[in-house]
Amino acid sequence: MAISLASCCFSLLNPSVRLQSSVSPPPCFVAASPKPLTPRASNQKRKASRSDSSPKLNPEKYPVRSIDESCNSHGKGDGAGPQTMAFKAFGSPKKDKKEAQSDFRDQQTDPGKIHDASFLNAVVKVYCTHTAPDYSLPWQKQRQFTSTGSAFMIGDGKLLTNAHCVEHDTQVKVKRRGDDRKYVAKVLVRGVDCDIALLSVESEDFWKGAEPLRLGHLPRLQDSVTVVGYPLGGDTISVTKGVVSRIEVTSYAHGSSDLLGIQIDAAINPGNSGGPAFNDQGECIGVAFQVYRSEETENIGYVIPTTVVSHFLTDYERNGKYTGYPCLGVLLQKLENPALRECLKVPTNEGVLVRRVEPTSDASKVLKEGDVIVSFDDLHVGCEGTVPFRSSERIAFRYLISQKFSGDIAELGIIRAGEHKKVQVVLRPRVHLVPFHIDGGQPSYIIIAGLVFTPLSEPLIEEECEDTIGLKLLTKARYSVARFRGEQIVILSQVLANEVNIGYEDMNNQQVLKFNGTPIRNIHHLAHLIDMCKDKYLVFEFEDNYVAVLEREASDSASLCILKDYGIPSERSADLREPYIDPIDDTRALDQGFGDSPVSNLEIGFDGLVWA
Repeated sequence: MAISLASCCFSLLNPSVRLQSSVSPPPCFVAASPKPLTPRASNQKRKASRSDSSPKLNPEKYPVRSIDESCNSHGKGDGAGPQTMAFKAFGSPKKDKKEAQSDFRDQQTDPGKIHDASFLNAVVKVYCTHTAPDYSLPWQKQRQFTSTGSAFMIGDGKLLTNAHCVEHDTQVKVKRRGDDRKYVAKVLVRGVDCDIALLSVESEDFWKGAEPLRLGHLPRLQDSVTVVGYPLGGDTISVTKGVVSRIEVTSYAHGSSDLLGIQIDAAINPGNSGGPAFNDQGECIGVAFQVYRSEETENIGYVIPTTVVSHFLTDYERNGKYTGYPCLGVLLQKLENPALRECLKVPTNEGVLVRRVEPTSDASKVLKEGDVIVSFDDLHVGCEGTVPFRSSERIAFRYLISQKFSGDIAELGIIRAGEHKKVQVVLRPRVHLVPFHIDGGQPSYIIIAGLVFTPLSEPLIEEECEDTIGLKLLTKARYSVARFRGEQIVILSQVLANEVNIGYEDMNNQQVLKFNGTPIRNIHHLAHLIDMCKDKYLVFEFEDNYVAVLEREASDSASLCILKDYGIPSERSADLREPYIDPIDDTRALDQGFGDSPVSNLEIGFDGLVWA
């Protein structure tokens, strides 16, 4: 049976670290993440928080353009015609037509002289020291490890790399080709869902003689591609060549998202992540970031296209931070079956059926289960959930959503009970009940009389292993959507044994549903309820009707002793010391139940259903 694996291609330097991978049936992608084999270090200092203010990009030095009409005409262009550049070179002045044509001829790269190409000097090696949170012991961090990856210059003193190359970074250094000095770099912003990060280097020596790369347009099938980076096997720059095999909406393993991706057959190995892919004109057409491996396939690598890079940079420039890719927030079913279309009163061979609407999405105000979406911004959606793409291709309907920014409005054409309607929806990033990544570095936690409470997250599930989490919690993680913004599944991860909690020592990884009769909305809500409690007893109600009761005064007295015995610096995380704000505007949201379908496209075993 074929096994699919998406590798986050950065190489590990620490010999005590192995690269773990998860496997799942095709077409799922699962990010491989490094994990230390050595015991976790205890009571490590918490990483200093970064400033919320991010430097603005200078539009004169750092111009960003979206893909042009000839490259993305949705069926209106001529596929045989020449393609124009979709991006202006970062840091380069605009030229007239005659000068641009001359430059184009000068920049064409002879494949036999790739080692002489000046654009190779813009590719740098990244050295990162990672210190990831310990999700099982959330008051501390894991033992640090190091890795290497690749990055490249894009102008205005900035470097571009993959987000997974600098995840949980404590120190980032970069080294130019032919140089023996490493320079300290700063991570300005990460886009987890698109797996892109922006770096800056303050040293002026690093930028002497540097020329930023030119970002090119979206390539065509069979276009030549050259991948450049610093993979395993040596310390110098590496070049591999291939062709563009496929362009479609692809699962991004690190971000657990679905965005446009370029499939190539050039070799991509650990350490290539963050490195550029070039066309024959020396223009960067994307960023190498993952591979697909199975017993039945070979040489399948993936590149983040410049359209996604442009979206990331524009988002950062507009907002001073990265807000993320928006979504519609609906589960869609294809309408290939004629009887199904006839039953829904859909007269033509078009549209996708709405099977589920996320309560946290704006679509929940205007869409209902049973609606059929037939158009998006006046572009017709086919019965297979595809739309026209370029001159003679089709692409998944989700591609249109990914071209929008958070807060943008989309107009949907729908059929409801045979009646055609137009509705408008505000697109926003998806709210995950069980997040794939933790913002801010450290997970939240609170310790009450040795009972350790923390929100359920995918990193915690991965760290604890699915066997110890339990089937019921795993089912909720895979099938449940958030009923309101800010909702979390709060679990008792473990009990730190003490006289005050006798009889509860073996409890672990159980969801806590109520505190003193009040349903728990999130970890901050639980901390607030405990702080406000004046009752004699603290009563925790768990899944499977289990109850744990503690005497409040005895719990308060034992807390300091427990923290000292286990070497824990604080009884709660820093974020839980902030004032609590109730996330629920409408209490009816609490009455909604859990769903019957997976909440991630990575978990859906066939392509008849898809989240958009």
